[in-house]
Amino acid sequence: MNDTPPGAGPVLDVRGVVKAFGSNVVLRGVDLSVEEHRVVALIGGSGSGKSTMLRCASLLETVDDGQVLLDGEDVTDPRVDADRVRRRMGVVFQAYNLFPHLSVLENVTLAPTVVHGRSAAEAREEAHALLARIGLAEKATEYPDRLSGGQQQRVAIARALAVRPRLLLLDEITSALDPELVGEVLRVVREVAAGGMTIVMATHEMGFAKQVADTVCFLDGGVVLEHGPPAQVLGDPVQPRTRQFLARVIDAGRL
Repeated sequence: MNDTPPGAGPVLDVRGVVKAFGSNVVLRGVDLSVEEHRVVALIGGSGSGKSTMLRCASLLETVDDGQVLLDGEDVTDPRVDADRVRRRMGVVFQAYNLFPHLSVLENVTLAPTVVHGRSAAEAREEAHALLARIGLAEKATEYPDRLSGGQQQRVAIARALAVRPRLLLLDEITSALDPELVGEVLRVVREVAAGGMTIVMATHEMGFAKQVADTVCFLDGGVVLEHGPPAQVLGDPVQPRTRQFLARVIDAGRL
């Protein structure tokens, strides 16, 4: 259950977002609308803007132009408390970013207690339920360095879910994993999506995007070049650049 009640419009609405790092313009007027309980997969080559788009959506980067709306609120307004906004999102990155000096259980309960003010007992109860859900109930007292990469990433997902986010942002969460560990992480994401979580994920796993996403967006050169249902974008793309990208992906065995 989310702490924030659903709004009448999209959960996330990105409007004309521009982001540059010096002379390097990474996003060139990106638009994206994400409805409640939907999964949007961002695909594209390295440097296409996928990660930067997620960082702008989570206010980890300041946009140079455009707006990001969360449940209709313009969260890019400089008067908005960014920390308050981030408390409504769960974010998982390529690197697991777990606190090495905290146990798995302590990693999962930290934000609910310290940031959201829940009681320790409530946070622990929910954390144990989440760890059971991702198949790591027996690892609650372990420390991150005793876990495999796939297990650490699953804990990172549980930690993001523990704050009861309105929106879950996943940034290439399998790219740092050995191939045999990718499946265990994607199984967790598939289950979370089936439970109704609103998700935006940047991914290179085209087969997974085809199975789980409601919408696939192909980013190229900092713009959303093509978007639509997975069957259309991945199976019968309109844009020649999308077809070219997918041909390389097929050669690499990702689709």
